[in-house]
Amino acid sequence: MNVHIKILILNWNGKDLIKPCLDSIHKIDYPNYSVMVIDNGSTDNSIEMVKDYYSGVEVFALEKNYGFSGGYNRCFTKLKNDYSEFVLLLNNDTEVDPNILGSFLQAKEMYGDNNLYGGKIFYQDNPKLIWYAGGNVNLKRAKISHRGIRKNDSPEFSKPLQTDYITGCCIFTSMDVINSLKGFDERFNMYGEDVDLCLRAKEKGMNCYYWPDAKLSHHVSASLGGAFSIKKLSKKLIGMGRLFKKQIINKAG
Repeated sequence: MNVHIKILILNWNGKDLIKPCLDSIHKIDYPNYSVMVIDNGSTDNSIEMVKDYYSGVEVFALEKNYGFSGGYNRCFTKLKNDYSEFVLLLNNDTEVDPNILGSFLQAKEMYGDNNLYGGKIFYQDNPKLIWYAGGNVNLKRAKISHRGIRKNDSPEFSKPLQTDYITGCCIFTSMDVINSLKGFDERFNMYGEDVDLCLRAKEKGMNCYYWPDAKLSHHVSASLGGAFSIKKLSKKLIGMGRLFKKQIINKAG
């Protein structure tokens, strides 16, 4: 029997981005999945568009923008009592390969149900260029980076491996993991919450795995004006500062 997978897409004023995302999801070659859009109080008619064009997609509409962590956490609370299988968290600015769910299920068959999994992510505007092929964390040196970023795809990035963290752009895991970790830490509004989640998972004996057969593309930082926008860099620095404080300074104290 095929396990059920619920795809969760967080959205905020992403009407132009979420349509190609949902179009790609509807081409997925797997018989037992559902889709929920979590809307963070959008004002651009995103939800109306989703309801008009995608009748099978469930909408969980929040009254305001709770940020990345807060939006997902409110959804996790909603699902806690009535859904207990697997979830795939996706950015609204991604487009997925039709085999993505089957690939992640192969990963969990190899490594186990209660871990976190991430796929090979390419730049949407350059489909041979890697954005994420695993994550590296060295907090003592204040260094967090994507393995393979801005490199051409090659055999080096086509082997599964255990990795330091899974990017929040695409996380496959079980609801047991989500509930055990109590979701994301809402002190992180954007940037750092995914690394924090993975570090907390590791403390509980849950590992992170990069699975290259699960493929998708990403419009990098589309909601923040691009990969090198001032807004993105500012939020990233704030998130990294909070992560360093929580994981290094507070634990040392």
